Order: sequence, then C-alpha cells, then structure tokens
Amino acid sequence: MAKVQMQHPEGRKAPSIEESMYEAVRSAILAALPRSGPGVAFRDLSEEVAARTPAGLWSGASLGWYTTVVKLDLEARDEIYRVPEVVPQRLLRR
Repeated sequence: MAKVQMQHPEGRKAPSIEESMYEAVRSAILAALPRSGPGVAFRDLSEEVAARTPAGLWSGASLGWYTTVVKLDLEARDEIYRVPEVVPQRLLRR
C-alpha cells in the first residue's frame, strides 16, 4: 500500500498514512472549507469530514486523529490556513 508522508506546519515530525485515507480526508476537508467568510471552526471539522466520507472508512480508525493530522499537513502545504487572531481556531481554504 502506498503511503503519504505528512508534514507539520511547525516542522515537527509527522506520521505517514495510507494514500487512500489521505485522499479521502483531504478531499473532505477541502470541500468543507470556504475560501472566504468566517471559515469553519476546527471543533466542527471532524463532523464535516464524517459527512463527506463513507461511514465504513472509520471502522477501526480514529476520525478525529486523521482529521487533525491531515489538517496540519494541509496547513504545512499552504492549502488551508487558520483565520488570524480568531479564537477558537477557524479555517479557510486558499
């Protein structure tokens, strides 16, 4: 199985995950995030990913963990970003 090496926006060590899981979560995150406006709260992102992926994908896998790891990777790759100076964290797509 092909794997994707994750990146971290702060340069920390990041795991590798299966390419099929990466693509499913990446696509769901990008579909959920708007390019403008207030963005999506990070706390709601897992629900957005769950709504946009097959339920069977999460059998034996942690939705929250995969969502967080891929979110950090997309930040490191500059595909998404945190809305500056907003708490709690909100996200937008580039």
